[in-house]
Amino acid sequence: MNRMVQFLLPDEPGSASRRFLLTAAIWLLVGILFGLLGAIAMVAPDAYPSVAQLSFGRLRPTHINLVIFGFLMPAYFGGFLYVVPSVCRTTLYSERLGNFAVWFWNVLVVGALYTMAHGITQGREYAELPWIIDVGILAAVLVLLILVFGTVAKRQEKLLFVSVWYVAGGLLWTFFVYAVGNVVWAPPAGSWTGMSDQILMWFYGHNVVGLVVTPQAIALAYYIIPRATRTPLYSHTLSLFGFWALIVMYTHTGTHHLLQAPVPQWLKVLSIVNSVALLIPVFAFLTNVWLPIKGRLDRLLDNVGSKFVFTGTVWYLVTCLQGPFQSLPSVQKITHFTQWVVAHAHIALLGFGGFIAMGAIYFLLPLVTRRALYSTRLADIQFWLMLLGTLGIFLPLTFAGLIQGEAWFNGEDVYRVLPELKIYLIARGVAGVLMICGALIFVFNVLMSILRRGAEPAPDAAAEQREVTA
Repeated sequence: MNRMVQFLLPDEPGSASRRFLLTAAIWLLVGILFGLLGAIAMVAPDAYPSVAQLSFGRLRPTHINLVIFGFLMPAYFGGFLYVVPSVCRTTLYSERLGNFAVWFWNVLVVGALYTMAHGITQGREYAELPWIIDVGILAAVLVLLILVFGTVAKRQEKLLFVSVWYVAGGLLWTFFVYAVGNVVWAPPAGSWTGMSDQILMWFYGHNVVGLVVTPQAIALAYYIIPRATRTPLYSHTLSLFGFWALIVMYTHTGTHHLLQAPVPQWLKVLSIVNSVALLIPVFAFLTNVWLPIKGRLDRLLDNVGSKFVFTGTVWYLVTCLQGPFQSLPSVQKITHFTQWVVAHAHIALLGFGGFIAMGAIYFLLPLVTRRALYSTRLADIQFWLMLLGTLGIFLPLTFAGLIQGEAWFNGEDVYRVLPELKIYLIARGVAGVLMICGALIFVFNVLMSILRRGAEPAPDAAAEQREVTA
């Protein structure tokens, strides 16, 4: 019995972080696989004629939820369970509680996979998960809040590095955004009716990127880039300004998804203004992490993990220039309901969020395990596969969206436009194959880095970390 408890809930330092990082790598492979199956269904709708679980209406929500909750969130959890104790110069509040969170979260993701594949859904975009899983996710976030605030409470470092602000704030925002957006007080439907429900749904649908994914990704980037380049942030004050600007600007952007709907005009205007104002926290963050690397880019690119993270920040710029642009009514009348929006979602979650998540795993895993990465060459190959795959999704779908939007705007019938899109959808499928290959390499590299014996110890950079966070 004691052995079983020790295996499931060990108190070994770093075990919870390590298991979350491994969890993320495995679920990324599964999530991308469902995305590839969906891409094939877009090209050949009758590819799986007798398998209900493989209909596009089930593949898409399964793919989205596995990428967000199976890959991105565990990667960030594993990252901050190492980063927060590191910058606070203490140990994690409870390693066993952290390991409980790992197992509990994986049960929730398995539940998400089963319910989405079997059509058990609330039918609300990005908020499809059933009410019971919603409650479980909120409970898991509470456990993680206890871990983070418990660790901060016993810190030895007086100054709270900005990564801790983003981690703690991001978890609080996650709890609030998820509870409100999924209408958890109205079981079992988890929804309201009419436009009120749509407003709440897109409050969640947009903020799952802005106030759930973004704070955690920024927190890890703020830790990894200064450590990789061995130079402090440009300005600690600017980083805190960006933190508060993010919550002020991002909260009301979701309604720009509903500009064609009967939503109050003042709410539409507020969402557009806030969407454009998002450039303020975006450039606050990018200024802070990019200015110090001038003349030190070689240090950043020498480490494959920080190379992934830096690329993620570039995708963040692209995403956040495109986002305010497409929130404008004059642009939306062309791009809305087209493949353009799908392209944008991919660079937000896989380009920005995904590259930072993969980079964090590669950068932090050697620090957590105290072993060198199994193969930096394989990680470099994965980097290029993922980069080409993301570009191979973004560019063809953007072109396809412009073709769709322009044709519809000029009165063309929908069915007449479809043949023109086929080549772009095929290109998206080819890009999906590249990403599957990258995900396979990722799982293998992470597993071998954890499991192999006698590996070369990872360098101890504690001294330089004290310099960076000072």
